[in-house]
Amino acid sequence: MQSAGRQKIPFGIAQIGKAFRNEINTKNFLFRTREFEQMEMQFFVKPGTDDEQFEYWRAERMKWYVELGMPREKLQWHQHPKDKLAHYAKDAYDIEYQFPFGWGEIEGIHNRTDYDLSRHEQFSGKSMKYFDEVTKEKFTPYVIETSAGASRSFMAFLVNAYDEEQAPTAEGTTEMRVVLRLHPKLAPTKAAVFPLVNRDGMPDLARKIEADLRQHFRVFYDDSGAVGRRYRRQDEAGTPYCVTVDSQSLADQTVTIRERDSMKQDRIALSNIRMYIAERLM
Repeated sequence: MQSAGRQKIPFGIAQIGKAFRNEINTKNFLFRTREFEQMEMQFFVKPGTDDEQFEYWRAERMKWYVELGMPREKLQWHQHPKDKLAHYAKDAYDIEYQFPFGWGEIEGIHNRTDYDLSRHEQFSGKSMKYFDEVTKEKFTPYVIETSAGASRSFMAFLVNAYDEEQAPTAEGTTEMRVVLRLHPKLAPTKAAVFPLVNRDGMPDLARKIEADLRQHFRVFYDDSGAVGRRYRRQDEAGTPYCVTVDSQSLADQTVTIRERDSMKQDRIALSNIRMYIAERLM
């Protein structure tokens, strides 16, 4: 990989796929299963820079969760005690999320030293050393590994996003609203499009908006039931934006866009819908 890709230290490779664990008794839901999805990165660094790179990736991996909507106070570091480190590890930390049932590991960051490449070299007979053309040094790279369980992380994001609250109704009362407050980047559907009623040309305009947005985002079209019920269905699915076509839309080419979490509504021009949503998804 390094020679074929003409990569220079430091560089990394990452993959996601099936992993298997020799569990006699599966338990704790997604925490002790025999088969699971694993997301891993191996980052190759020069010995002597490994501590700095280890701290860099610790910060980057924590930031990834926070930027996707995890509250920092629901995340913590667990450092592996020196007497319980894996034999190949110089240092190791877990990122833990505070689930309703307690703290649970969702990712590990490890300084694996040169153990992996040294063992490859030992048993394959092929040199795993890297030659630095600038410094003329030859060395066996250290590996900084990040390893996250996709299923555990997915569960943490879902648990974090699920909410129930009292929300106002059109009749002036309140009702229980179930809302999945997923970060827009994680929401399966980015926008829903509604015609207020199925007449007067509103469905035609709504379908045109849907077709335009579908070229850029995953979009859901819904023309069934009261618009308030349609909002609630999208809230439960985590859809961040709902676009409603009404009689005013036919008159002045504007629509209402309603934001999931605040339920705030903006009136914008048809020509600005895609940009409005795209800016907020970023």
